[in-house]
Amino acid sequence: MNRGGDTAGNAKQQYLDAMGILRWQRRASGLPENAQPAGDEVDVSLPPDNHEGERSQEHARAAPPRKSHDSPAVIRTEPENDSAGKGSPQIAGLDWDTLRSRVSECTACELHTSRTQTVFGTGNRNADWLVIGEAPGADEDAQGEPFVGRAGQLLNAMLLACGLEREQVYIANILKCRPPDNRDPRPGEVASCEPYLMRQIELIQPKLILAVGRIAAQNLLQCDTPIGKLRGSVHTFRDTGIPLVATYHPAYLLRSPAEKRKAWQDLQLAMQIVNEASS
Repeated sequence: MNRGGDTAGNAKQQYLDAMGILRWQRRASGLPENAQPAGDEVDVSLPPDNHEGERSQEHARAAPPRKSHDSPAVIRTEPENDSAGKGSPQIAGLDWDTLRSRVSECTACELHTSRTQTVFGTGNRNADWLVIGEAPGADEDAQGEPFVGRAGQLLNAMLLACGLEREQVYIANILKCRPPDNRDPRPGEVASCEPYLMRQIELIQPKLILAVGRIAAQNLLQCDTPIGKLRGSVHTFRDTGIPLVATYHPAYLLRSPAEKRKAWQDLQLAMQIVNEASS
């Protein structure tokens, strides 16, 4: 009797249940025993939730189904401005503590006049996974930490379904300050914050960037492609060579639980990338 295996399996099922995903069940299809699920045999059960302080609009479009995760398509998105991601000379060489201090004192855009505090980022500074969202909401602005509301709870469940504790990844946002009324970030605000995020990426050197939400994905990839078309494939983050997977924002998933099936497929793709990079 493999009690350890049973315990691990039960724990994983609990995490999938928390995310609202029913575990994949093999059907009698003649597949070999070692065949891997394609990620489409899942179901969703969590109801929608009205969560304030998070983004609610993804304008998602369905992506064409992937035939297999064995050979994911790689889409290389070139930056429109080669200098955009290289960072400010005053920021490029900063260590973690100095970088955090610089962010806390930042007055580069108008958002510093309305923030309660900056939201620098949190987690393992040597993480394989870097999760990047859009901008702080009301809860994040109050607590100074990203993804702490209902959407944060769902993000935690998503990570646990991948076998990861929140503390094992690093979580950051495109913006370090909350936009008033949770409006979309403005181009000048994104440009002001980008050197900070680029330095965080350089310090972490993650094996994967998981972009959650339309605005995060579009800004990181410097495109206006709908999130429904960006998800489901592997992108390369500018000239860093770091793989990037885009998926729906947890706040959007709370409002559109049927899309959790696709989000779970994206997480499976992300796990595959990191596992291959670690092997």
